[in-house]
Amino acid sequence: MKDTAGGDSGGRWHQPPDDTRAPDGIDRAKTAKVGLRVFLGVVTSLFFLLLLAFITRSQVADWQPLTEPLAPLASARPLWLNTILLALGSVSLQWARVAARRGALNGATLGFALGGVFAIAFLGGQLWVWKQFVDWGYFVSGNPANSFFYLLTGVHGLHLLGGLVAWSRVGARFLRRVPLSQLAPVVELCAIYWHYLLGVWIVLFALLTSTPETYENIAAFCGLR
Repeated sequence: MKDTAGGDSGGRWHQPPDDTRAPDGIDRAKTAKVGLRVFLGVVTSLFFLLLLAFITRSQVADWQPLTEPLAPLASARPLWLNTILLALGSVSLQWARVAARRGALNGATLGFALGGVFAIAFLGGQLWVWKQFVDWGYFVSGNPANSFFYLLTGVHGLHLLGGLVAWSRVGARFLRRVPLSQLAPVVELCAIYWHYLLGVWIVLFALLTSTPETYENIAAFCGLR
């Protein structure tokens, strides 16, 4: 016999109705989003320290700017092209994110696929820029500016490569025809990560293609001179 407190005569308590408990998928999605935010906070600190070291080192006399005439970054067109590719990848994943929310499978699939393709093209473009540096004799140890260029673009590329690993795993779930309602949360996480890496790259791009005078002004503003 059930008592008025919601238990039975054996002292057992009934489970609350199903509609009062959050589905496990929603709980996992929230946990994953919090985890991503924490991770991005750590990555932000890493890049902040690297950029601070970049500005500090640029004030030493042996720094040879990469934006001088005949230097590899005298023309930033290759990096502009790479920036456009990464931006297109971010836009594509945002398209997939919105389509997944609306239940549009075709739009979500196409947008998600294009997001990864553009990211791969970006990495290929970055490797091509590295090859140009090597062909022109701008090796890692040749100049502190060279070293920081390889370091900053390399660390950014590694984070994007890690994102592509996650992208490929989600893509495999698309191929297995997992319901879109289950894929929507992870598509959103991928989109957030791509937007973040685009923002980081824009900061790196602006800094790497700046003039020594800009570095001096930033150093003076930060109290590094």
